[in-house]
Amino acid sequence: MVLGEASNLVTQMRRGALPYCVLALLRDRERYGVEIVRLLAEVDGLVTSEGTIYPLLSRLRRQGLVETTWRESASGPPRRYYRLTADGRQALDVFAVEWARFRDAVGRFVGKETEN
Repeated sequence: MVLGEASNLVTQMRRGALPYCVLALLRDRERYGVEIVRLLAEVDGLVTSEGTIYPLLSRLRRQGLVETTWRESASGPPRRYYRLTADGRQALDVFAVEWARFRDAVGRFVGKETEN
């Protein structure tokens, strides 16, 4: 494997996990788009921007995993708030189980010394 392939692999893993990170942020309360972008950007390694998150939020809405409402904002234009649907919660729960299995399986090999 060459260095460029490793970088591409990290990008693919990030792209696959990011929707579930967004769903997890909505697990306990609804949030508006810029808030989601800010919270994700605070975590090293996720590398997100509005140009990534808003299309993702639209896709999650079309898939029925989140729903939205518009609310007036005291500090500017109305904001679109996103909240998890029952299907979104179920998708997040399934992912959490599968993620733990995958993480543990990979962890058996990566980051540990192997015996010869």
